[in-house]
Amino acid sequence: MVKLTDSEFLEFVQYMHKNYGIDLSKKKVLIEGRLANLIERKGMSSFGQYLDSVKKNNKDEITMLINKLTTNYTYFYREENHFKFLTDVILPYQEKNNKMKTLDIWSAGCSSGEEPYTLAMVLDDYFKFSANQWKIQIHATDISENVLSKAREGIYSEESIKNLSEAYKKKYFDKTKDGKYQVKPEIKKYITFKVFNLMEPITAKNKYDVIFCRNVMIYFNTETKINLVNKFYEASKPGGYLMIGHAETIQRDKSKYVYINPAIYKKD
Repeated sequence: MVKLTDSEFLEFVQYMHKNYGIDLSKKKVLIEGRLANLIERKGMSSFGQYLDSVKKNNKDEITMLINKLTTNYTYFYREENHFKFLTDVILPYQEKNNKMKTLDIWSAGCSSGEEPYTLAMVLDDYFKFSANQWKIQIHATDISENVLSKAREGIYSEESIKNLSEAYKKKYFDKTKDGKYQVKPEIKKYITFKVFNLMEPITAKNKYDVIFCRNVMIYFNTETKINLVNKFYEASKPGGYLMIGHAETIQRDKSKYVYINPAIYKKD
C-alpha cells in the first residue's frame, strides 16, 4: 500500500487549510487510510502525485478529496432543541414583528439536505395556511457538489427520517417503489442549493434572520473558526441568530454574538 511521507502530509495539511479551512494537522492516519486505495486505483505511486493532480483544479477530483476527508453524517431533526427554539422563540417574534413577511435562513454546510428540508417542514408547519403570505428563502450551501446532488434529489432512507413524526412523514414525503422517502415539491420550493466554500467572502444580497452552521467548524482550527463566526455576524440581520453544533463552542471574547442557550447565539 502506498505510504504518506511526512513531507507529503505537511503539504496536504497546508493545502486543505489554505483552500478550505480544514485542519488535518492531527489526521495523518486518517488521510493515509482514506486515500491510499484511491491513489492506487488511479495508478499513481505517491500521495504527492495525487495532490499534484488535485492542484490542477480538477473539480471532480477536489470534490472526491473533500468527501473522503470529511464525514457527511446527518439526519432529519438532528439536535432538535434548535428547531424547538425556532418554533417557540424565533418564529413567534417574526410573526408579530416582521411586517415585510420575509425570512432568510442559511443552512451552511448542509450536506445531503436533511437540515434545510427539516427547516422547510418546520416553517411550513408553523405558518400553515399563511405560509404563502410569507417570502421564505432557505439558502443551503456545501463545499461538495456530490452531497448537494443528493440533496436536490431529496430521496432518503427510513433510518434517516426516523426522528420525524408520522404526520410529517405523511405530509411532506412520497413513498418510492423501493421503500424510500422522497421530499414533496411543495417543500423543495423553499430551498436553493448551491456550492459554497466558507473560506470565501460572504456576498449574499440579503442578510440572514438565522444561520445554521452545525458540526462544520469541528474541522477548523481556532483562528479559522473565529474568522468564520465574525463573517457570520456581519451576514446576520440585527437580532439574527447563529446555531452551531453542540460539540462546538464560540470564544465569546472573540465574537460580538451574545450567548443565548447552548449552541445558540444572537446578534443584538
